[in-house]
Parts: sequence; C-alpha cells; structure tokens
Amino acid sequence: QVQLVESGGGSVQAGGSLTLSCAASGYTYSRNCMGWFRQAPGQEREWVSSINFDGGGNSAYYADSVKGRFTFSRDNTKNTVYLQMNSLKPEDTAMYYCAARNGAYYYRVPGLPDDFNYWGQGTQVTVSS
Repeated sequence: QVQLVESGGGSVQAGGSLTLSCAASGYTYSRNCMGWFRQAPGQEREWVSSINFDGGGNSAYYADSVKGRFTFSRDNTKNTVYLQMNSLKPEDTAMYYCAARNGAYYYRVPGLPDDFNYWGQGTQVTVSS
C-alpha cells in the first residue's frame, strides 16, 4: 500500500525559504510520476510541480507562479522527494500536498488532481509579509 507523508512546513517571512519533504513507502519511483499541489482556504487545489521519473532522466514541470523559485528533487537513498521553496511570497501560503501516480505521464503536463492516485495528508506553509 502506498503511503505518502509530508513534512517541513512552517511559518516564514516573505523572501524566506522552506524545504518540504515527502517520504514514500510502498511506491517505486522508476517510470512513475509525482507531484506537489497546494490549497489555500476557500480555494481549489492548485498544481505546483510534477516530475516524471524515467530511465532517461527526470522531467520536471512547474506552475508559472513558482517557476524559478521552487525546485522539485529526489533522494534515491531515502525514498523521499523534496520541494525546495525560495523567495517565498504571502500568496504561497497554503496547505501543500504530495501526490503520486501509477506510471509516468507524457501526454501533457501532469497537473490535474485526477492525474494522481495517491495523496499525503498535507503540510501547512504560512508566509507573512
């Protein structure tokens, strides 16, 4: 059974940095896809980033709102993925969710909640101005 556990959220001031972690169990990274989403109160779940893991290299995608500030990476030895968030803005405040999919997705950028099969419980990020 796949389990995803996020950590690393917290409160920071604008311009600061945070690194979110997502520890996956029961999940194989090879030729699969993972993503990060976020949801602010009263808002729909919003796609942040996705990455396809395949033998030829990992293809990462980012929402325009975070491109250049956020980086999605993986530690093979720890079965953990990370979302490094720099230059944080108050509008980045949200609950952040890690998601995983059975199989990589190449038809388009995997950025819809329905593209993913498994979800973590979320970790809160609050950015103050």
